[in-house]
Parts: sequence; structure tokens; C-alpha cells
Amino acid sequence: MMAAEITRASVGLRSERGPILLSLMLSTSLVALDSTIIATAIPSVVDDLGGFGQFPWLFSVYLLAQAASTPIYGRLADIFGRKPLMFLGIGLFLLGSILCGLAWSMPALIVFRAVQGLGAGAIQPVSITIAGDIYSLRERAKVQGYLASVWGISSVVGPALGGIFSDLVSWRWIFFVNIPLCLIAGFLLWRNFSEKAVRSDQKIDFLGAGLLASSTALLILGLLEGGQAWPWLSLPSAAVFAAAALLLVVFVVVERRVASPILPLWVLRRRVLLASSVASLLVGAIVLGLSSYIPTYGQIVLGTTALVAGFALAALTIGWPIAASFAGAIYLRYGFRATAVLGSALALVGTALTLTLDASSQIWEVAVYCVIVGLGMGWVAAPTLIAAQSSVEWNERGVVTSTNLFARSIGSAVGVAVFGAIVNGVAGPSEGGTPSAERLVPALHLVFLGMTGIALALVVAAAFMPAHRRDGQVVAPGAAAPDPA
Repeated sequence: MMAAEITRASVGLRSERGPILLSLMLSTSLVALDSTIIATAIPSVVDDLGGFGQFPWLFSVYLLAQAASTPIYGRLADIFGRKPLMFLGIGLFLLGSILCGLAWSMPALIVFRAVQGLGAGAIQPVSITIAGDIYSLRERAKVQGYLASVWGISSVVGPALGGIFSDLVSWRWIFFVNIPLCLIAGFLLWRNFSEKAVRSDQKIDFLGAGLLASSTALLILGLLEGGQAWPWLSLPSAAVFAAAALLLVVFVVVERRVASPILPLWVLRRRVLLASSVASLLVGAIVLGLSSYIPTYGQIVLGTTALVAGFALAALTIGWPIAASFAGAIYLRYGFRATAVLGSALALVGTALTLTLDASSQIWEVAVYCVIVGLGMGWVAAPTLIAAQSSVEWNERGVVTSTNLFARSIGSAVGVAVFGAIVNGVAGPSEGGTPSAERLVPALHLVFLGMTGIALALVVAAAFMPAHRRDGQVVAPGAAAPDPA
């Protein structure tokens, strides 16, 4: 077991733990910026490197590498400590960014994006785990607001930076800009975060790690490429999903027998952990649906510019950190379950309002609905994750955090597949490759209807969060008492 040698103090960037929080925010910004900055640079990348038909893999391979590696990093962080895994993630992201900036072809850029994804797979869960280690339950609510604000800022700054670099300098700088961020984040972490290691005789479950990574990669590959690279009802599609299922079965068998499994199966048996993971999965699907189709609706149906449609979507990630910063006051008084139910109900209202959108709607309406959904997400995502973290001991917190984020990745991948199949099936491509507004409206209405159904399921998942004590802490059966607030 390890314990962070941190003196408890006030929360904020000027506090004693402020440099660590700044390091976590900078590290998170690497992942957040990378998810938005590349989108506006794609035309420049294709003009330089070619490979228009391959560019979707710039996103897919990143998601594959990140999702497949996240649970593994979480378990390793519980064995070796957070700091080494955080350095590994920052190092991989730095290496991937440099290689991406130097890429000479589209296939090379795709491979280097996978390296970035492997780095992101460590940075995101381990940074949240460190926050769970060094801050008490009461403090974590404010800290989640700081970390969530990074995503809100990145949603606005990322596309703008991508456009500026592509137009005025070179698209390669969308990757080179990560170099100083990586170095500063790593330096701050090295100087200010200390862990005292206690010798452990736990063995690494290499077989389980390989099986989990392989099955996850095949599952997400099948979901992302189904209906795109091959038809859903085809031999390649069936082979990919069958192989994923077989490897998953073998993985479960292995995990039941090894002494130190890479992903302990008790994570899926404890009520608070299962409910929080299901909620995270549903959150991933909703966010993906909005992120993918709100800009399309704004540009093709309403005729706005890409910039205006992007700002309408940014309302989602602006509302999220605002709600997350106030979530602590609610769950400390009323508990995690009440907070998550309130948030999921808000998300349900927001997604239900999207059902009123048509060709005569205004873009400000879209932005308002996204704000409502974002506010709801801030009261679901952070509280359910903190509840899960608070129900386990230090040496289980890494795997719990990574499992929660892994579920969100799976939800995003499933959302890509389901919503994409709906749009392609209902609207279909036009002669120019893009569906007309008349054909797109009914297809997007079904997408919004699907998101509303998912939001309803999110309300149910939130209601299954376990009972809580008056101070808002959760005690799961078989787990140690949470950190004192």
C-alpha cells in the first residue's frame, strides 16, 4: 500500500496542494484539447498528407488505444503507485505528439495517434485517482469543478487553436503545442507530489491484461467500423464480435483464478460501483450523440457556420463544469443518490427538449438545451465517480476509477455505432455524400429520441445508487470506511 505525503490544506491553485492540482489540470488539458483541436485541422492534414478515406482512423485508433488501456493502467496504479503511471502516460503522450507533428504520411500519423491514445489511457484515470487520494470527500467536489472546467475551456479553445495553427502556421503545431504542456505538467508533478512506497509482492496479471486489451479493442473496432468499413450483417463483422466475445469469456475465466487480477470481478458486484459504471456508460452515449450530431444539425439543417454550431455544442461542456463545482454542496447535504437523480432528471429534460427541434428552430434553442444537459451531467458524472472512489480503500481506487472511465468509453463507442446506423439507415447519403436537410431532420429526430431513452435509463441507474449516510459518504459492503470528510 502507498500513502501520499500531502498536508491537508485549503482547496485551490494557491493552496499547498495547488501545484499538484495545476499539474493534474495541465495533464487533463492534454486529453481535452486533443479531443477538439484536431477536428478543425483535418482539411489541412489531408491536403498535406493525402489519405482522405483514412482520416476517420485518426479518431478511431486514438479511442481504441485509450479505451483498451485504461483499465490496465488503473490496476497498475494500485500496484506501483500513481506517480510512475502518470509519468508513463505523460511520456507516451509527449512521444506521440512529437511523432504526430513529424508524420510523413497518413498511415504514420494514424500509428502515432495510437501512441497518444496509450498516453491518454493513463493520464485521464490516474489524474482523477490522484485527486481522490489527496483531497477529502468534501474537497473533491470543488476539485472536480477545477478538472471539469478544463474540458469546458478546451471545448472553446481547442477548435479555435486548431484553425489558427492550420491557417497561420501549420497543422503540425496542433501536436507540437503539447510539448510544453507535457513538460510543465511532469515537472510540477515531480517537484510537488510524493508517494511513500511499501514493498508489495503482487504479481502483474500479464495474461489478463492482454486478453482485456484485445477483447476491448476488437469490440470497439467492431462498433466503430460496422456499417462503415463493412456491413453490419457480414462475415468480417461477425468474426470481429465473435473473437471479442471469446476473448472476454477467456478473460473472465483467467480473472477468477489468478491471485491478483488486472480487473477484479468484485468491481461489478458491488452495488455502488456497478451503478456508477452503468451511469458512466450512459453518460458516454449521450455526450457522444450530442457531440456528433448537434454540429451536423446546426450546419446542414439550420444553415449556420461551423463556428456557430460549435459554440452551440460548447454550451454542453460549459454547463458541465458549472454544475460540477456546485455538486459537492448538494451531495454533502442530500447524498449521492439524490444528486445523481436530480442531474439525470435534468439531462432527461434537456434531451427531451431536443425532440422539439426541426428545420425552423433557432440555434440559441440548441445551445439552451445543451446547457441543460450539461448541467445534468455535472450532477451525475462527478458525484457517482466520487461515490465509487469513496467506497474503497487506496489500493482499490485506481481500478475503480479506471473502470468508471472505461465504461464511458464503451458507451461512446456504442453510441457511435447505434446513432450512426440510425442516421445512415434513415437519411442515407446524397449524391454529394452528405444527406439533404429534408432527409436529415427525421433521422436526427430518431437520434434525439434515442438519447432521451438513454437519459431515462440514466435516471433509473441513478436511483439504484445505494443508501448513504447523512454526510453523503457511501459505504459499500465489504469495503473499508471512506476517507473522513
